[in-house]
Formats: sequence, structure tokens, C-alpha cells
Amino acid sequence: MKKYTLQKEPFVVPTTDGKLIEEHHGTVATNNHAISIAHMVAPPGWSEPFQTPEFEEYTYIISGKKQFIIEGETLILEAGQSIKIEANTRVQYSNPFELPCEYLAICKPAFDFQKVHREEV
Repeated sequence: MKKYTLQKEPFVVPTTDGKLIEEHHGTVATNNHAISIAHMVAPPGWSEPFQTPEFEEYTYIISGKKQFIIEGETLILEAGQSIKIEANTRVQYSNPFELPCEYLAICKPAFDFQKVHREEV
């Protein structure tokens, strides 16, 4: 039995907002419910509704900038910066800037649409 899982073909999550989501490890890509790791590119002008996920989310910015509104506080992260957002925290993610934002997102336990609790817009 191999003691590693090499991921060469991540699962590309279908989106309607122009955002690229490539899940390398997680519930869908590798049946791993403990953690998910995704490569993402958010286009200029992209945003999501507020959400209060039941999982921790770590974000590492590769290039560009990403805006976070966390419990009413607005933060902007740039390339080389990272953040950990605790589970059960109200947050909104967006890219109101002119360039795409490329980043890695790690969720623990793994991202789950049933546990993200996005608000209606």
C-alpha cells in the first residue's frame, strides 16, 4: 500500500461567476473529509455572499489582492500574506480589484457545501 496520494488531476468545481476552483485534496477530489486544499483564481470584480462556515479556512495569496470582511472588519491581503479564519465566523470574500487574485484555500475539516451556510442575496 502506498503511503502517499499524488494528485495530478484536481477536480475542477463548476462555477458560474468566473472563479477557477481546482480541488486537489478534499471530499470530491480524493474522498478526504478531514481537509481540503484548493487552488483558486478569483477574477476582477468577483464576490461571494456572506457565509458562516462550520470549518476553519486558511488562505494564502499567490498573486493579486483579496478582500475579506470578517465579522464587520474589512481586511485586504496581498501576495505572500495568509490568514486563518476560525470556524463559525461570518465572512465575505471578494476581489474588487483590477487584477485576478490567485490563492490557495485550505479548509479543515474539508469544504462542504452543506456546512458553508451562505446567506441569500
